[in-house]
Amino acid sequence: MRVNEHIRYGPDEPCPLPLALGVAVQYVLLILPPTVLVVILTVRASEQDDAYLTWAVFAAFIINAIITTIQAVRLWRFGCGLTVVTGPTIQFVAVTALAVSQGGPALLATLLVVSSLFQFAVAAWLPVLRRIITPLVAGTVLMVIAATIIPVVFDRLADVPEGKPPESGPVVALVTLAVSAALALRASGMWRVWSALISLGVGCVVAALFGIYDYQRVIDAPWFGIPDLRFPGLDLAFGQEFWTLLPTFAILTLVLALKGISDNVIIQNASQRRQRAIDFRQVQGAVGANSIGMLLAGIAGTPPTMAYSSFGASLIGLTGVAARRVGFAVAAVFVVLALLPKFTALLLTVPDPVMGAYLLLLLGLYFVGGLQTATQEGLDQRKVLVIGLSFAVGIGMQHLNVVELVIGPSWGSLVGNPVVAGLLVALLLTAFIEFSGRRGKRLEVALDDAALPAIDAFLLDVAAGMRWNESSAMRLRSAGEEAVASLMPAGGSEGEGRSPWLRVSVRPGAGVVELEFVASVIGRENLQDRLAYLEEQPAVADPGEMSFRLLRHYASGVQHRQYYGIDVVTVRVEGSP
Repeated sequence: MRVNEHIRYGPDEPCPLPLALGVAVQYVLLILPPTVLVVILTVRASEQDDAYLTWAVFAAFIINAIITTIQAVRLWRFGCGLTVVTGPTIQFVAVTALAVSQGGPALLATLLVVSSLFQFAVAAWLPVLRRIITPLVAGTVLMVIAATIIPVVFDRLADVPEGKPPESGPVVALVTLAVSAALALRASGMWRVWSALISLGVGCVVAALFGIYDYQRVIDAPWFGIPDLRFPGLDLAFGQEFWTLLPTFAILTLVLALKGISDNVIIQNASQRRQRAIDFRQVQGAVGANSIGMLLAGIAGTPPTMAYSSFGASLIGLTGVAARRVGFAVAAVFVVLALLPKFTALLLTVPDPVMGAYLLLLLGLYFVGGLQTATQEGLDQRKVLVIGLSFAVGIGMQHLNVVELVIGPSWGSLVGNPVVAGLLVALLLTAFIEFSGRRGKRLEVALDDAALPAIDAFLLDVAAGMRWNESSAMRLRSAGEEAVASLMPAGGSEGEGRSPWLRVSVRPGAGVVELEFVASVIGRENLQDRLAYLEEQPAVADPGEMSFRLLRHYASGVQHRQYYGIDVVTVRVEGSP
């Protein structure tokens, strides 16, 4: 089992409060620029006034604090018990501006509140959706989102006040981008932590030299206070605008949930001292907490939140501190900053060319992050086709909506949306690959000793159907028996009057069989972790470990995914000549 010796404080280990606060400040410094820039871009695109912009930034800070706290605490099934710092997501910028232009902030609030229900559903139904909602689909859609938003950001590079030199915008943007790229490529240690603010500061200085930086707002802002409350309320009329935009919001919410899954996997891997199997109960909790963030964003009228996993993983690697106490300190820092209007005003004076240049760099990293997510389980010819065709269709729809030409503007504008089109292609191709392959047999039984003969007969029939020899058939039956024994509850049931159930599915391949055991077993130790632990231990005669050792002997691969209420164990068994 691989050990990350760089981790000084694990998630459940108390670290000194000064150290936690110091790391928290570094987190906030990384999250501040994208938080403010995404809110500015969203509010300005929807043509709201400065008072609403100030309120939106204040609300975003408070929501960041709330969701980061929930992630660290892990309340019931919400949160993952890790330091997961959240901030507004850029992928909703275009559709939020469209919603506000068509129905005002109240329509946007209603769409976000309703859309949050879709994300709650993804968190609850993740075991059912696991074969369709894959990293391949999530990563492909993230790439399409980045590619479609880049032109919008590019328009900001030339946005300068009237009467100022038109070349000042591109020059300021170029300087900002050059400094950002240089620091990203060469900076290390504390310079890397401060790189975002340094690049923005340099951009603002150059903008001031061109006369396109307005600092009067900072002078007029008070030092301490709360902005005027601008809750937009809900539009409960549910008119045509709502039903037209709801599918787009729902699909983007699904994409946000997919990214949340990938983000939590990254954070789990970065936070553990001893490498362990991914706990999908923590993944469900992380997505659930993000759903609360979307709900609160709808109520407040700000962009929905997402986890900044790349920042989190980088800072954990830099400091070696993954303690949950850091998450609480991050929340406290965000609350303090929200109550300092002069600091907020300083962030809001960032000129559009500076903001656009920094967002351009973030979107490039966003695209690469999507590519890494899509390819994290390897590439084959089928996955290459899914990525290539989905991306090509999504980008193509941005230039010509051919769907609208076929089915008309009502539904064509929805289905032909670049992100929606790319996601639909990725989902359809993934579903086709999943359900068009060779279908195996399935058996459903109660998870108790009485079911063992039926499971053995089932596996014997599978081996006969594949014309496996006696030794291969025995290996398949033995692996199945040990997997079931490892899942068997000690008391024979989950509770009074309720027996656990087990579904055994078979996916045959060329000389190999993949057995999937889906069981309603709660609280069992992860088999992957147990098998990895056994590899480090001497082969002592411990009866409690015998089943695990036999499973390791018979199976060529074991994967155990634990969800709330359901365990999914995949066992790969190879035949012999």
